Amino acid sequence: MLYVIVVTLVFLLSIGVLLYNQKHKKFRFAEVSFMKTCNEVMTKTPVCCLPNDTVAKAAELMKSGNVGSIPVIDNEQTRKLVGIVTDRDLALMIVAEGRDAKSTKVDAVMTRKVVACHADDVLQKALDAMSEHQLRRIPVVDNDNKILGIIAQADVATRVNQPEKTATMVKEISRSDAK
Repeated sequence: MLYVIVVTLVFLLSIGVLLYNQKHKKFRFAEVSFMKTCNEVMTKTPVCCLPNDTVAKAAELMKSGNVGSIPVIDNEQTRKLVGIVTDRDLALMIVAEGRDAKSTKVDAVMTRKVVACHADDVLQKALDAMSEHQLRRIPVVDNDNKILGIIAQADVATRVNQPEKTATMVKEISRSDAK
């Protein structure tokens, strides 16, 4: 009997019907109607920059792409995700500190420990990670950590027809008990 229960739990976890919240150390069931994958919601092939690019170039990419973050990749061939730089990073670490955007490299301001999800992950897994880490955007990678896309709050709002879920996500991401 115990074997059947364990196999059932493993199966439910593997297909994304049962989710585990590491922060609260508990399981919960995903809403089946909300079982889109990250691939279905993400913006595909996001514009990226390199660690040796200047922050001025990253800011120009943000402006031209009308985006608030740029994934940082190791090189154009492998496109392996090595970091992310946000408009907030530029405001706090460049503008507020009076640093030169034309000489400061992205490597100096990017976040290296990037929370990411996989294209075949259930969207709820990405939303949980965004809520837990208070992320407005989450990169989508393959098994080799190659950048495939990015999910932003706007992607969820415009591609998932569940206003309550979107409102809950925004509330969780914007809570005041920031880490």
